[in-house]
Amino acid sequence: MRVFVYEHMTATATGRAPGSPEHGMYREGRAMRDAHAADLRAAGADVTTYPDDAPPCDDHRFLLEVARSDRQLIIAPELHGTLHALTVLARTKGNPLGPSPDAVALTSDKLALAEHWRACGVPTPATTDREPTACDAAGGVIVKPRFGAGSTATYYLDCRQDFYRVRALLDAANDDVGPMILQDFVPGRAASVAFLCGPRGHLALPPAFQSLSADGRFKYEGGEVPIPPALAARATALATRAVACVPGLLGYVGVDLVLGETADGTGDRAIEINPRLTTSYLGLRALTTCNLAELMLRIATGDECAAPQWKPGRVYFGPDGQINRR
Repeated sequence: MRVFVYEHMTATATGRAPGSPEHGMYREGRAMRDAHAADLRAAGADVTTYPDDAPPCDDHRFLLEVARSDRQLIIAPELHGTLHALTVLARTKGNPLGPSPDAVALTSDKLALAEHWRACGVPTPATTDREPTACDAAGGVIVKPRFGAGSTATYYLDCRQDFYRVRALLDAANDDVGPMILQDFVPGRAASVAFLCGPRGHLALPPAFQSLSADGRFKYEGGEVPIPPALAARATALATRAVACVPGLLGYVGVDLVLGETADGTGDRAIEINPRLTTSYLGLRALTTCNLAELMLRIATGDECAAPQWKPGRVYFGPDGQINRR
């Protein structure tokens, strides 16, 4: 089988320069691409990627590689609808190993997903795109792009800050990242749960803690896996509800959530779904005894698969692919 692993940041040279604002996302994308491609090769697949030193990939070059491959894995940010556009384009000549265009559209739209979750009874923070006249949230609000990725243009605002501060950030960011939303801040521990999704159902992988910057910008700094059993059970239960009500999910999908401060889980909230490979893959592949890429491929094509086995210990992983075991 020929598999085209396309990673948007590296293929378009976006963020390649060390001093560019997108360099962190570029490094994350490169680490995910290289790890998944290596695992697919180890599973016997004929894998192609877009070379780092090639001219920036355009739609024509992208479609050439799509047409030459049997399956395509697309790693791209949701920002500006990039992942959705590439998914739609790939489907004209290929068979992507990822969610349907409708699933990508829903999960990429943080406001639409929050409304969908509320309608389905999934706990999620109050979210709005309306201009606030007062801050009613007890613990502050998060301002972020409606279609975003990588904590781009994300800010924490204390409730004591007035409307004009919020409006200034919305206006400043809108030119670069599109419409913005406000979301209640949820105190607790940031976590994620990855799923391998297929026509027979979704397989939850061990939850991971997320390390986020403490400067009010929530920049992703890596994570650790596994987490304590009681927290893992809460995370898996909520994330399973979050993906169960979204049709069309396929391949590797990540759910971001916050585990609240109450032990009974009543403060837990689902934050977003990443309809693509996420950096947690780097930690999980180091923890398992199996080939996660091969398992993802089998589940996506409808095979019945046993749950993977996991090594003892804990894995700490950085956004650029660095792994530490303890």
